[in-house]
Amino acid sequence: MRAFCVRPGADDVGASFVISRDDQDGAAPWFLADGGEMGERMRAFDWSATPLGAPAGWPEGLKSLVALMLDSRQGMFIAWGPELTWMCNDAFVPILADKHPAALGRPTEAVWADAWPTVGALFAEVLQGRAQRFEDLPVPLVRDGETTETWFNFSYNPVRDGTGHVAGVYAVVTETTDKVRALAALGSQREQFARLFEQAPSFMTMLSGPEHRFDMANPAYLKLIGHRPVVGLTVAEALPEAVGQGFLDLLDRVYETGEAYVASSAVYGMQTEPDGPIDERTLDFVYQPIRDSDGQVTGIFVEGVDVSERALLEQRRLALVELGDRIRDFDDADDLAYAAAEILGRTLGVSRAGYGVIDKQAETITIARDWNAPGIESLAGVLQFRDYGSYIEDLKAGRTVVIEDADLDPRSAETAAALKAISAQAFVNMPVTEQGDFVALLYLNHAEARPWTEDEMALVREVAERTRAATERRRVENELRALAATLEEQVEARTRELRQNEEALRQAQKMEAVGQLTGGLAHDFNNLLAAVSGNLELLEIRLREGRLTGLERYIDNAQGAARRAAALTQRLLAFSRRQTLDPRPTDVNRLIGGLEELIRRSVGPGVEVELIGPLDLWAARIDPSQLENSLLNLCINARDAMAPGGGRITIETANTTLDPKDAAERDLPPGQYLSIAVTDTGAGMAPEVIARAFDPFFTTKPLGEGTGLGLSMVYGFARQSGGQVRITSQVGKGTTMCLYLPRFHGEAEVVGGPEAPAPGHGDGETVLVIDDEPAIRALIVEVLQDSGYIAIEAADGPGGLKVLESGARIDLLITDVGLPGGMNGRQVADAARVGRPDLKVLFITGFAETAAVGAGHLAPGMEVMTKPFAMAALGSRIRDLIER
Repeated sequence: MRAFCVRPGADDVGASFVISRDDQDGAAPWFLADGGEMGERMRAFDWSATPLGAPAGWPEGLKSLVALMLDSRQGMFIAWGPELTWMCNDAFVPILADKHPAALGRPTEAVWADAWPTVGALFAEVLQGRAQRFEDLPVPLVRDGETTETWFNFSYNPVRDGTGHVAGVYAVVTETTDKVRALAALGSQREQFARLFEQAPSFMTMLSGPEHRFDMANPAYLKLIGHRPVVGLTVAEALPEAVGQGFLDLLDRVYETGEAYVASSAVYGMQTEPDGPIDERTLDFVYQPIRDSDGQVTGIFVEGVDVSERALLEQRRLALVELGDRIRDFDDADDLAYAAAEILGRTLGVSRAGYGVIDKQAETITIARDWNAPGIESLAGVLQFRDYGSYIEDLKAGRTVVIEDADLDPRSAETAAALKAISAQAFVNMPVTEQGDFVALLYLNHAEARPWTEDEMALVREVAERTRAATERRRVENELRALAATLEEQVEARTRELRQNEEALRQAQKMEAVGQLTGGLAHDFNNLLAAVSGNLELLEIRLREGRLTGLERYIDNAQGAARRAAALTQRLLAFSRRQTLDPRPTDVNRLIGGLEELIRRSVGPGVEVELIGPLDLWAARIDPSQLENSLLNLCINARDAMAPGGGRITIETANTTLDPKDAAERDLPPGQYLSIAVTDTGAGMAPEVIARAFDPFFTTKPLGEGTGLGLSMVYGFARQSGGQVRITSQVGKGTTMCLYLPRFHGEAEVVGGPEAPAPGHGDGETVLVIDDEPAIRALIVEVLQDSGYIAIEAADGPGGLKVLESGARIDLLITDVGLPGGMNGRQVADAARVGRPDLKVLFITGFAETAAVGAGHLAPGMEVMTKPFAMAALGSRIRDLIER
């Protein structure tokens, strides 16, 4: 057991101490104590190489002091003997930093060489018996190879031996570097806040207590309130006019509720002197409650902006907008003049505003009608200028007359009584001239003296010019209308006749084109329908007669006709750019290579076909079948352009990056595209033909050899895919049709050869079918049931959604896009995915509902099929979706 006794030294009361140790139980010496890491290091250290010698020979006071140090959790060190040999405890190690562990047993001056210029003198004082204590003492130390400023709280105490001499130094140390730096940063932030507060363009003030006493106010706030001294006063004492305007009530409410108040375009009538003039200001501001550490409101921070100028400009802008609107509404010049006067009077807050016509010779003004504030009488009629002063001479010279007080202006002082009698103690008379002649007057009257600002004069001038121009325009228009009434009737009749003839011609051309198209379509559809109905009729007869052999050919013939009809409708939809696309990441070079044999057969042996393309061609996200149709269409057009002599078709692909200039020329966004150029060596196109090449129904082929839809369909596909098609041609040399398709950043799908889709086989999964056509719905349900699925039917969107919102198991939703009942298929699917986020969806559509299904950008787990489709293909698609 160890007991320690601390008693004051003889030389310095309270400044030094003598430590004695009492080993009452005869236990082991101090160095057997735990002491943490430093205890272990001290036990392992070779002290015999130091002036202190082996620990067994140390003075008992030193042993006891070391034991006390090692047991403490406070940073401590001991410097002992003639060289002040250094030792410390675990809590002091972080202060040593990279001096640890080499510091143990070394002279203190060597350990702290970097700090010795600061602390050396302090050690000298302690060795003289004078204890040293400092708080936040700055000490430069070398840490991580660099000298850095550090701060410490410490107490250096002399330790005396049994003879009373100072044998060493015992110190308690705490590093305060982080605290000192944090306080310095906080002080800097406070100074910065103070500068921001003073220099802020918005007005700010701090109010404290429930009486709202001013603690501080920045220059912008003092400017707002007329530089009145407010600090130390309450709002009621400093700004009595604010009390009557309700601002004090707002402050009370914010203080009581703790809820901020935000005001926009609030009007504050500032009155710096009792009974003095009121200067109305428009303000945006906030009252923000200030809370203490307990959350209690102790004050209010006020911050805002004086938006008076902005509000005034907005008010005047709106006045001019209203004037423009009113000018368009009136034909009569007097009504127009009155509207201008009313707008001007209300905007400027005057007693009267009017517009009159001048007789310069008689020196009179004729007023048809004027605007008057409540309680002000009208001046309508004829007035003699000389009855109200001599300012007529200024008006004749084209100068605006501005009088703030009739009593004080020499031009009106003698007639001031007459002016006051007509509520015009202050007035503005602005002459309106035409070709240098004084012809009209816009005037403002106010019953009391008032100043007129330059901004107000600018508004009056603008209104006067607009009003004069509008009235003159109306006058000229009326005169022309009266003089040319007969001519207008003749022109109108002739124009109607020309328009009717033009419309008849346009209709005839349209009907000719439509007739040409519909004739060909009717012929094709009748052939296809005849094939379908004829084969079905023969199938029916054979079944009725029991002749079952060879029935497959009738089914194949009918299905083939149906597929050709579907292809025809797809071409029509492509022409209208409303086809339902199935975009996929596509290797275009591979697609063209697979199409090469068909192209060669289509163009015939007299045309050479050449394919050119880079090996690193980018992928495109497009509908592969539609691209094939487009390329085949372009190649057939190229073949026809080279007939009858034949020639060469070159299909070349390339990677293309369009900068903003090139993209604008092609009506595309800038970016990366792949291009497909189909070039022929045919007759070429004239510029006027190129200009109309993509127009629907336009064709240069003989009657009956083309519908004029081919290039329109190619154009529709390119634009619907986010790309473009452009024509380059020279007459007699050939034509290049270039398709631009956006680059797809990813890998293209690997598409295998065509194969018949295998029927889907289910395992009891449940499929909801929504279609308003009973026959189609029944077919799909039968396919599902034959394939081992459980089918649920619904005839419209709300009915299907009701099933989806129930607890029924639904593994797949098959829905038509165009549905009755107020919801289309996409809306049903989106609503269903709110509660069933992983629901798989197959859209089926019979026409151009791409907008409804997302224009080709479907969410994961959603796919689309276009009617008509093979039942086997439907089964395969169902199986693929469910098994994903």
